[in-house]
Amino acid sequence: MADTVAQAIRAAAQQFAEASPTPRADAEHLMALALGVSRPDMLLRHMDNSAPEIFVSLVARRMAHEPMGYILGEEHFFGLTFKVTRDVLIPRPDSEVLVEAALAARPDARRVLDCGTGSGALLLAVLSRLGEARGVGIDRSQAALGIARENAFSLGLAERSAFNLADWAQPGWADDLGGPFDLILANPPYVEEGAQLEPSVRDHEPPAALYAGPDGLDDYRVLIPQLPVLLGPAGLAFVEIGASQADAVSAMARGRGLAVTLHRDLAGRERVVEMAHPH
Repeated sequence: MADTVAQAIRAAAQQFAEASPTPRADAEHLMALALGVSRPDMLLRHMDNSAPEIFVSLVARRMAHEPMGYILGEEHFFGLTFKVTRDVLIPRPDSEVLVEAALAARPDARRVLDCGTGSGALLLAVLSRLGEARGVGIDRSQAALGIARENAFSLGLAERSAFNLADWAQPGWADDLGGPFDLILANPPYVEEGAQLEPSVRDHEPPAALYAGPDGLDDYRVLIPQLPVLLGPAGLAFVEIGASQADAVSAMARGRGLAVTLHRDLAGRERVVEMAHPH
């Protein structure tokens, strides 16, 4: 590894050229982590310093396709910073479509449920904009709930949020959640078993939060039939889907008497199914 911070960053960026769409930025973030300083501070004051030895191991982790969020221990989502570990999925920019649609449709929401909360990103992003709302996130992973609670505390939202161990496949899971709800959010597992995923996802993110049976629809089959009872009279559910699942998930919702609206992501793909009681 080169001697100075600047040289080490340049060498790492060259290594990352084929492993990352943002090789220079990745190298700078990892060096800032190794130095224990902010990226702007590093760029202003530390470029001529000696590169710390730990940088070599950080580069090796990135070369093994470990996501930057896991290496850095945080990810930015909807203008907020969330702690992430390998116990939770890394929140994606495409999921911001769900948050934006929910906020636009029910700016008056007071009770919010997040099914499969993971890091708490969806619930906490919504609560950050709805100052009068309270919410509950459920997950079947105790480790994920611990991360979500830490994020709620760091964002100043702990008093308006609760996180419960619950599995929507188990009877009575929603009995003590305080419904019905004005908004229900969900980004359930929706990857089909055997799907060819990027190594950064396949080798590092929690499988239980990714895979949902041979066609990726198993969790929708369980969760969607329960939504009509959980939704208040004017309540809305916003459920994230995979790229080819709009028709199947919409049909499940309509089969339970729910009206359906589709929302597209930044790439124009159908990403979120909005469900409501028909009027």
